[in-house]
Parts: sequence; structure tokens; C-alpha cells
Amino acid sequence: MLRLLLNILWLIFGGFQMAMGWWLAALFFAFSIVGLPWARGAFNIGLYTLWPFGSEAVRRDEYTGEEDIGTGPLGFIGNVIWFALAGWWLALGHILIAIFWTLTVIGLPFAYAHLKLIPITLFPIGMMVVSREPALRPYAPRT
Repeated sequence: MLRLLLNILWLIFGGFQMAMGWWLAALFFAFSIVGLPWARGAFNIGLYTLWPFGSEAVRRDEYTGEEDIGTGPLGFIGNVIWFALAGWWLALGHILIAIFWTLTVIGLPFAYAHLKLIPITLFPIGMMVVSREPALRPYAPRT
């Protein structure tokens, strides 16, 4: 119940607008053929930004136990390009907004949500968003 309340407050106090910004970036990447590999990452980050409480970003190969094109050398190169073009300044934006939210006690959960978005903002390729609730996960992680 607390997660639902935090997510609703998040939507009201900027989460919806941030998700729209990510989806606009995804459309921009999709329309430029060169940016197509990053469009999916931007769209997924938008979904995660829309409803951040109750989920987390994890490395796909560590979660599934299987390596794929996004978690191998091509994913590393894609993440380096993403970091140079968009990742560092988007992460800096999340840090600055998190600092703003820490100025009020009521804003601490929102500051936490912004800090939680930083790893996937910096290096989205090879990452996936999973629910913290085991019953809501699409498949169980490998151990």
C-alpha cells in the first residue's frame, strides 16, 4: 500500500513529466536510424521512471544467467556511446533533482527514487527492470 501511495505521489510531483521526457527521447532515437539501439533503452527507462517504487534495475545477464548481445562486447560499446551522448548529463540531472528533494523531509523517498534511476540512466543496455515482489516477476532469477 505504501508503494502505491509513493508511486501516485511520484506521478503527481514530476514522475509523469519525467517519463514523457524519456519517451520523447526514445522517439527521437527511433526516428534517427543511428539511434535505434538506444530507443528501447530510453523507452524502458521511461517505464521505470513512471512507476519506480516496487521495482529495481538489474543486469540482465546476472538476473537470467544468460549472456546476450546487450550484455556482451557490443552492449559495452553501446553503453559507452550512450554515456558520452546522453547518460552522464541525464544522471547529473537526477542527482541535482535528488539534492533538491532532500531539502524537505517529505521529499526523501523521491530523492531515493532519483538516485535509484542513476545506474540504468548511465548504462541502460544490458539492464532490465524487475519487480521486487517475487510473485510479479516474469521469471525467476538464476542462482
